[in-house]
Order: sequence, then structure tokens, then C-alpha cells
Amino acid sequence: MDRKSTIKDVAKLAGVSLGTASRVLNGSSATSEASRTAVRKAAKELGYLSNAHARSLRSAHTGVIGLVVPDIRNPYFAELASVVENACLAHGWATLLCNADESPDQFNRYVDTLRRQRVDGAIVTPTGLGEHAVKDLVDDGVQVVCVDREVAGSSLPSVTSDPWNGMGEAVDHLLERGHRRIGFITGPQQTSTGLERYQAYCQLLAEHDVDVVDDLVVEGDYQEESGRVGAGQLLDRGATAVFASDSLMSMGALRTCLDRGVRIGEDIDLVGFDDLPVFSLTNPALTVVAQDIDAMGKVAVDLLNHAMAGEPTSSARLDTHLIVRASTRMVKEDQ
Repeated sequence: MDRKSTIKDVAKLAGVSLGTASRVLNGSSATSEASRTAVRKAAKELGYLSNAHARSLRSAHTGVIGLVVPDIRNPYFAELASVVENACLAHGWATLLCNADESPDQFNRYVDTLRRQRVDGAIVTPTGLGEHAVKDLVDDGVQVVCVDREVAGSSLPSVTSDPWNGMGEAVDHLLERGHRRIGFITGPQQTSTGLERYQAYCQLLAEHDVDVVDDLVVEGDYQEESGRVGAGQLLDRGATAVFASDSLMSMGALRTCLDRGVRIGEDIDLVGFDDLPVFSLTNPALTVVAQDIDAMGKVAVDLLNHAMAGEPTSSARLDTHLIVRASTRMVKEDQ
């Protein structure tokens, strides 16, 4: 050949992923026998010689899995991180936990950290678009699984919740209670969850011939303060029910109602997202769209384990459902 063969050439000829080729050439046992045979044959045909320094750096597994979450202060992601960590321990892996703090720049920096630490695999919840940083990690030969959110346009395996069933039940419930002015606090639209939940809200209302009123939609940032401010705006604009699309924004909406002396379930109906333990203890207890956090974390680790073994993987979508409590008990006959 006129140029030196690269590991990408080997992977292409062997018909395997870049990560699988990398692991075979670095002596990893976390690959199938068929993959090892194909990669070694392709490397021999191409006369591929791996860089000795790079090989020495990655000659052994670190036994570490990188985990990047958007906000460890969010009880939802704290619980998800705990599930992932315990599932990783069951495979003999340690977890390097990184908190992106809902900052795309911080997310990118932590992904770069995982590259420098030469983790064996990574489970990430993208913050912002995140596609370039994640692509660099994949190009290093690291297997990556997305959890809770996806990277737009990426074929990476992911584990996400399907919001349509739970949100459909929530919208049906509010409409049955007589509401027509349902305010919605959406997440940031550059995240897959923020965009999909907003699309679900719009389509579900349209299916019931209820107009989507721009003034009744406010965009938050998955932080409590944005939920507090957003709920205040929706109350001022005449919403009779407020639907917050994540746990921290739900907490912010609760705080606004308490601060203003608005009686939840009487003056306003309130629906939150994620069935956090605290939501069953509020007065009144909060109606929520619940996700299966335990299943999400365990499935993500299972997918990563299969991917690291060179086995085929496919993305998973987990169902959501509505839990009705006392925060949605009012009926407005004159709406």
C-alpha cells in the first residue's frame, strides 16, 4: 500500500467497529472469538503495525467506566448514578463519576477527561448537543452508551424513557378535570428530552382539539429556579394547571405556589415529572409522570457490557406512566 494502514482500515476490512478493533489489537479479552479472528486476519493482510507507545498506554484494562450525568444535585440523576455504579460493581468495574452541572462546556471537558483517563467504556447523559466530544471518545475506541438523553443524529446505543404514554395519561387526566389552559414548563430544546416532551405536549393537546397557546409554554433549564420563575409566569397568564417536565423544575413550581399562597389542588392543579420520594410527602402529594430509573441504569450497563464484548447492541425505550395524587383534584366547570 502507498500509505501506512490505520486501525480504521483494519476495522473496515474486518467488518467490526473501531472500538472492537482497538480492543482486539490491544489484547483485550472483552471481544468475541469471531471478532478477534477477523481483526487479526485484517491486520495481517494490511500489514498493520500499531503504534508501540499507544499500545503500551492501552495494553491493559483500567477497570474503570466513565459516567457523566447532567446534575448530580438532581435527585433523579443521583439515583440513576447510584443504580449505574452498583450495576458496574457487579461486573467488577469501578465508576468515574463526572457532574456536567447542565453546562455543555463542562460536559465536553469531562468527556476529554475520560479520554485522558483511558476508561474502558462510558455511559453519558449528553448536555447540550455534545456530539463532537462524544465522537472523539468513540474515535479513541471507547464504547459509549447514552442514558436518559440521546446525541442527535448518532447511532450510539441509548436507553431513554418514552414520555408519550405517561404524558398522554397526564393530559387526559387534566382535560377530564375540566382544564383547557394547561401551562407547560419545558426543558431546554437543545436536549433530546426537552424537545421530545415539548413535542408530546403540543401533539397531545392537538389530538384533543385544544390549542397550544404560546403564552402557556415557558422554557426552563432543568434547574429549580427556572421552574419557580416559569410557574410564576404561567400563574400570571391564567393557567389553571401547570405541568413541569422534570423533577427540579417541579420542585420550583411547588415553591412558587407555596410562596404565593396558591392552594395546589384547589386554586391550581400541578403535575410533575419523576416519582421522587419527596413528591409523595408534599401536602398535597404531587401527581407525577414516573420513569423507571432502576431499569434505565441497569439496561444501560447491560448494553455497555455487550458492546465492550463486541456483541451487537440496540437502543432501548422504557415506558412511563402517570401516578395520580391529590395535587390534581380540582374541577373547574367554567373553564
